[in-house]
Amino acid sequence: MNVGVSGNEGAAIPSTGETIESTVLLAEYAQIKDEQRARIGFRDNLLYVTLAAVTAITAITLQTKHPQLLLALPVVCVVLGWTYLVNDEKISAIGRYIRTELAYRLPSDTNTGHRAFGWETFHRSDAKRGSRKVTQTIVDLTTFLITPFAALIAFWCYGPGNALLITTSIVEAAGLAGLGVQILRYAER
Repeated sequence: MNVGVSGNEGAAIPSTGETIESTVLLAEYAQIKDEQRARIGFRDNLLYVTLAAVTAITAITLQTKHPQLLLALPVVCVVLGWTYLVNDEKISAIGRYIRTELAYRLPSDTNTGHRAFGWETFHRSDAKRGSRKVTQTIVDLTTFLITPFAALIAFWCYGPGNALLITTSIVEAAGLAGLGVQILRYAER
Protein backbone atom coordinates (compact mmCIF):
# COMPACT_ATOMS: atom_id res chain seq x y z
CA MET A 1 0.00 0.00 0.00
CA ASN A 2 1.25 3.47 -0.79
CA VAL A 3 1.02 5.96 1.99
CA GLY A 4 0.35 9.52 1.00
CA VAL A 5 -0.68 12.76 2.57
CA SER A 6 -3.79 14.42 1.18
CA GLY A 7 -5.87 15.77 3.99
CA ASN A 8 -5.68 12.63 6.16
CA GLU A 9 -2.29 12.52 7.79
CA GLY A 10 -0.98 8.96 7.84
CA ALA A 11 -4.01 7.47 6.06
CA ALA A 12 -3.27 4.62 3.71
CA ILE A 13 -4.15 5.37 0.12
CA PRO A 14 -4.43 2.34 -2.10
CA SER A 15 -2.27 2.27 -5.19
CA THR A 16 -3.92 2.15 -8.60
CA GLY A 17 -3.03 -1.54 -8.89
CA GLU A 18 -4.71 -2.32 -5.58
CA THR A 19 -7.79 -0.31 -6.58
CA ILE A 20 -8.11 -2.21 -9.87
CA GLU A 21 -7.56 -5.54 -8.11
CA SER A 22 -10.16 -4.67 -5.48
CA THR A 23 -12.63 -3.65 -8.18
CA VAL A 24 -12.08 -6.91 -10.05
CA LEU A 25 -12.43 -8.96 -6.85
CA LEU A 26 -15.62 -7.13 -5.86
CA ALA A 27 -17.02 -7.73 -9.36
CA GLU A 28 -16.17 -11.44 -9.00
CA TYR A 29 -17.87 -11.46 -5.60
CA ALA A 30 -21.01 -9.86 -7.04
CA GLN A 31 -21.08 -12.37 -9.90
CA ILE A 32 -20.69 -15.47 -7.73
CA LYS A 33 -23.18 -14.17 -5.17
CA ASP A 34 -25.68 -13.78 -8.02
CA GLU A 35 -24.99 -17.38 -9.02
CA GLN A 36 -25.35 -18.50 -5.41
CA ARG A 37 -28.70 -16.68 -5.03
CA ALA A 38 -30.00 -18.25 -8.26
CA ARG A 39 -28.90 -21.71 -7.14
CA ILE A 40 -30.53 -21.24 -3.72
CA GLY A 41 -33.84 -20.31 -5.34
CA PHE A 42 -33.64 -23.25 -7.75
CA ARG A 43 -32.63 -25.70 -4.99
CA ASP A 44 -35.40 -24.58 -2.66
CA ASN A 45 -38.01 -24.84 -5.43
CA LEU A 46 -36.96 -28.46 -6.03
CA LEU A 47 -38.51 -29.37 -2.68
CA TYR A 48 -41.86 -27.93 -3.83
CA VAL A 49 -41.59 -29.64 -7.21
CA THR A 50 -40.88 -32.95 -5.47
CA LEU A 51 -43.84 -32.48 -3.14
CA ALA A 52 -46.09 -31.72 -6.13
CA ALA A 53 -44.80 -34.78 -8.02
CA VAL A 54 -45.33 -37.06 -5.01
CA THR A 55 -48.86 -35.71 -4.56
CA ALA A 56 -49.72 -36.06 -8.25
CA ILE A 57 -48.34 -39.59 -8.61
CA THR A 58 -50.02 -40.73 -5.40
CA ALA A 59 -53.37 -39.22 -6.44
CA ILE A 60 -53.23 -40.79 -9.90
CA THR A 61 -52.25 -44.15 -8.40
CA LEU A 62 -55.15 -44.06 -5.95
CA GLN A 63 -57.66 -42.93 -8.59
CA THR A 64 -56.64 -45.52 -11.17
CA LYS A 65 -55.90 -48.30 -8.67
CA HIS A 66 -52.70 -49.18 -10.55
CA PRO A 67 -49.99 -49.60 -7.87
CA GLN A 68 -47.31 -50.01 -10.53
CA LEU A 69 -47.58 -46.24 -11.11
CA LEU A 70 -45.87 -45.86 -7.74
CA LEU A 71 -42.66 -46.93 -9.48
CA ALA A 72 -42.50 -43.45 -10.99
CA LEU A 73 -41.91 -41.93 -7.55
CA PRO A 74 -38.42 -43.33 -6.92
CA VAL A 75 -37.23 -42.23 -10.35
CA VAL A 76 -38.62 -38.72 -9.86
CA CYS A 77 -37.15 -38.47 -6.36
CA VAL A 78 -33.70 -39.70 -7.41
CA VAL A 79 -33.51 -37.23 -10.30
CA LEU A 80 -34.83 -34.28 -8.30
CA GLY A 81 -32.89 -35.30 -5.18
CA TRP A 82 -29.62 -35.54 -7.07
CA THR A 83 -30.26 -32.16 -8.71
CA TYR A 84 -31.06 -30.70 -5.27
CA LEU A 85 -27.88 -32.18 -3.80
CA VAL A 86 -25.63 -30.95 -6.62
CA ASN A 87 -27.02 -27.41 -6.33
CA ASP A 88 -26.69 -27.49 -2.55
CA GLU A 89 -23.04 -28.52 -2.89
CA LYS A 90 -22.35 -25.72 -5.38
CA ILE A 91 -24.00 -23.21 -3.02
CA SER A 92 -21.70 -24.40 -0.22
CA ALA A 93 -18.67 -24.37 -2.54
CA ILE A 94 -19.35 -20.75 -3.46
CA GLY A 95 -19.52 -19.83 0.23
CA ARG A 96 -16.28 -21.74 0.91
CA TYR A 97 -14.56 -19.99 -1.97
CA ILE A 98 -15.61 -16.58 -0.70
CA ARG A 99 -14.48 -17.39 2.86
CA THR A 100 -11.21 -19.13 2.05
CA GLU A 101 -10.01 -17.49 -1.15
CA LEU A 102 -11.72 -14.30 -2.17
CA ALA A 103 -11.85 -12.68 1.28
CA TYR A 104 -8.10 -13.10 1.69
CA ARG A 105 -7.25 -11.70 -1.74
CA LEU A 106 -9.15 -8.49 -1.05
CA PRO A 107 -7.13 -6.03 1.05
CA SER A 108 -8.46 -5.90 4.62
CA ASP A 109 -9.71 -2.79 6.29
CA THR A 110 -6.47 -1.41 7.74
CA ASN A 111 -8.23 0.42 10.55
CA THR A 112 -10.03 -2.63 11.98
CA GLY A 113 -8.04 -5.57 10.64
CA HIS A 114 -11.29 -7.26 9.55
CA ARG A 115 -11.42 -9.31 6.40
CA ALA A 116 -13.94 -8.54 3.69
CA PHE A 117 -17.22 -10.45 3.49
CA GLY A 118 -17.51 -11.07 7.23
CA TRP A 119 -21.11 -12.24 6.89
CA GLU A 120 -19.88 -15.33 5.03
CA THR A 121 -18.20 -16.50 8.23
CA PHE A 122 -20.39 -14.83 10.84
CA HIS A 123 -23.67 -16.49 9.87
CA ARG A 124 -22.03 -19.90 10.14
CA SER A 125 -21.11 -19.36 13.81
CA ASP A 126 -24.71 -19.39 15.05
CA ALA A 127 -25.11 -21.82 17.98
CA LYS A 128 -28.27 -23.29 16.42
CA ARG A 129 -26.67 -23.95 13.04
CA GLY A 130 -25.92 -27.59 13.90
CA SER A 131 -29.53 -28.37 14.80
CA ARG A 132 -30.74 -26.64 11.62
CA LYS A 133 -28.33 -28.74 9.54
CA VAL A 134 -29.60 -31.94 11.20
CA THR A 135 -33.21 -30.90 10.64
CA GLN A 136 -32.50 -30.09 6.99
CA THR A 137 -30.86 -33.49 6.52
CA ILE A 138 -33.96 -35.16 7.98
CA VAL A 139 -36.18 -33.15 5.62
CA ASP A 140 -33.96 -34.09 2.66
CA LEU A 141 -33.97 -37.79 3.59
CA THR A 142 -37.74 -37.77 4.11
CA THR A 143 -38.42 -35.97 0.84
CA PHE A 144 -36.01 -37.78 -1.44
CA LEU A 145 -35.59 -41.17 0.27
CA ILE A 146 -38.24 -42.21 2.79
CA THR A 147 -41.24 -41.10 0.71
CA PRO A 148 -40.18 -43.01 -2.42
CA PHE A 149 -39.21 -46.04 -0.29
CA ALA A 150 -42.75 -45.97 1.12
CA ALA A 151 -44.02 -46.04 -2.46
CA LEU A 152 -41.82 -49.08 -3.17
CA ILE A 153 -43.12 -50.85 -0.08
CA ALA A 154 -46.70 -50.12 -1.17
CA PHE A 155 -45.88 -51.47 -4.63
CA TRP A 156 -44.31 -54.61 -3.16
CA CYS A 157 -47.41 -55.17 -1.02
CA TYR A 158 -50.11 -54.34 -3.56
CA GLY A 159 -48.52 -54.36 -7.01
CA PRO A 160 -48.68 -57.05 -9.65
CA GLY A 161 -46.17 -59.88 -9.35
CA ASN A 162 -44.66 -58.99 -12.72
CA ALA A 163 -40.96 -59.98 -12.73
CA LEU A 164 -39.92 -56.96 -14.81
CA LEU A 165 -41.68 -54.52 -12.45
CA ILE A 166 -40.23 -56.22 -9.38
CA THR A 167 -36.73 -56.05 -10.91
CA THR A 168 -37.32 -52.38 -11.73
CA SER A 169 -38.36 -51.73 -8.14
CA ILE A 170 -35.20 -53.39 -6.82
CA VAL A 171 -33.02 -51.27 -9.11
CA GLU A 172 -34.91 -48.20 -7.93
CA ALA A 173 -34.34 -49.19 -4.30
CA ALA A 174 -30.61 -49.42 -5.01
CA GLY A 175 -30.68 -45.97 -6.64
CA LEU A 176 -32.49 -44.54 -3.62
CA ALA A 177 -29.97 -46.11 -1.26
CA GLY A 178 -27.15 -44.55 -3.27
CA LEU A 179 -28.83 -41.15 -3.11
CA GLY A 180 -29.32 -41.55 0.65
CA VAL A 181 -25.62 -42.26 1.10
CA GLN A 182 -24.75 -39.14 -0.90
CA ILE A 183 -27.17 -36.99 1.11
CA LEU A 184 -25.51 -38.19 4.33
CA ARG A 185 -22.00 -37.68 2.92
CA TYR A 186 -22.76 -34.11 1.92
CA ALA A 187 -24.50 -33.45 5.24
CA GLU A 188 -21.26 -34.27 7.08
CA ARG A 189 -19.65 -31.25 5.49
